[in-house]
Amino acid sequence: MERQVTTPQVERLAELLGRSRRAVALTGAGVSVPSGIPDFRTPETGLWAKVDPMEVAHIGVFEREPERFWSYYRPRFQALGDKEPNRAHEALAELERRGLIEGVITQNVDRLHRAAGSENVIEVHGSIETSSCTACGTSFGLEEVDDLFDEGGVAICAACGDAVKPDVVLFGEMLPAAALERATELAAAADLMLCVGSSLAVHPVAGLPQLTLDGGGRLAIVTKGETPYDADAVLKLGGEVDEELGALVEALS
Repeated sequence: MERQVTTPQVERLAELLGRSRRAVALTGAGVSVPSGIPDFRTPETGLWAKVDPMEVAHIGVFEREPERFWSYYRPRFQALGDKEPNRAHEALAELERRGLIEGVITQNVDRLHRAAGSENVIEVHGSIETSSCTACGTSFGLEEVDDLFDEGGVAICAACGDAVKPDVVLFGEMLPAAALERATELAAAADLMLCVGSSLAVHPVAGLPQLTLDGGGRLAIVTKGETPYDADAVLKLGGEVDEELGALVEALS
């Protein structure tokens, strides 16, 4: 990992992690921006800047107009497929290897935490890793999905001919119960939650930091822009997430 210059704030974060007994990380779209993946709400460049998510990424659109749904998701899947982890992902994987965090709760579906080596990853919004038939349940890996599209641009199950849906949580769907339960347990038990690259504004995940606070734990935030928890955080770093976390690993070395 490229050497980073530490700052007093990074040193303070290293101290907090070093003293913590049950720390957990919570990540959002911002952690993957250095990998070339746009976030959702940044003006001009965010994924939702030029398209209404309710018109392309809602479960109702998938059910009523699958060709419209896949016209948006198919190229996005192709774009995400070749992205690589950045220093922020690698730093979080290193923190887990060192026993400094118990795992990563992520809102991202891009698989990059796992690609970086993180093992305890709770993907509360699902993952592009697989897509599944809505009828027979047959699962298809990301590399298989592109071969499933018919002439109308809709992914069709090779086993039964029914509709295939990516295993990500769409607007209008509930979060996976098991993932949300595990995330809730980790947040409630944490004495430190490290929030990285998230606006902390999308519920129910946005409620997880409050569980840590309610349990007597602390929050440390590494993200650009404001969050609803800035006043509650013991520390807020606003630089590039890959640089801040890269420097954190250096400070811990």
